[in-house]
Amino acid sequence: MTVKVLIVEDNPVARSFLCRVVRESFSDAMEITEVGDLENARRQVARLGGPMTEAGFKLILVDLELPDGNGMEFLTELNGSPSIKIVTTLYSDDDHLFPALQCGADGYLLKEDRFEVLVEELQRIVRGQPPLSPAIARRLLSHFRPADSSHAPLNSGFGTLSSHAPFAPNRNVALDPAPEWERLTPRESEVLTYLSKGFTIKEIANLMGIKWFTVNDHIKSIYKKLNVSSRAEAAVLASKQGLV
Repeated sequence: MTVKVLIVEDNPVARSFLCRVVRESFSDAMEITEVGDLENARRQVARLGGPMTEAGFKLILVDLELPDGNGMEFLTELNGSPSIKIVTTLYSDDDHLFPALQCGADGYLLKEDRFEVLVEELQRIVRGQPPLSPAIARRLLSHFRPADSSHAPLNSGFGTLSSHAPFAPNRNVALDPAPEWERLTPRESEVLTYLSKGFTIKEIANLMGIKWFTVNDHIKSIYKKLNVSSRAEAAVLASKQGLV
């Protein structure tokens, strides 16, 4: 039987990369549908009879930031469907991870991971385990591992990710919020350092051992967080704030 897969990703290079990951992960005959926005994703799901039909997509990979909305909207619409829903993103922070799981994601993968790592994580589906990038698995463990070691360890089954218990955020609220530039991820800070030194996107990709389109996505995120529109502006601000 042909397995239907839907990949929702606006970057065409990343889409192609994820297609290769999916095909490498499973021996089944695959029918992969690729879309670049939420509108077309919804249209494809409706074409197969809606989210609740057994004849629909078996596996759905969805990016969180799309041209016409947030991937979490789509996850919410798919909640309760028989599809296996996997987030594929660059964001490893709590503000993206936990809401995505609350919206019904069955797994969470970072696109910047190596090809073989993504393949290995996707293959966990066959064993009934949630596909989680190593960094995400560590973050989940650090949040849910009880301080009292006598408590039961975290269950790694899919059901754990769809827990009915809402995620309790940290109750400590900063009266003086950190500046926007302090919220750069370690990866983004590394990219910004290389940008400030004049390296090209291709050179940065080689230095960091990641794909060029991943570097490009990091740069877009840096520009957004720093509220700048060019590498020169980003470099000047980074220098002033002591980021590089």
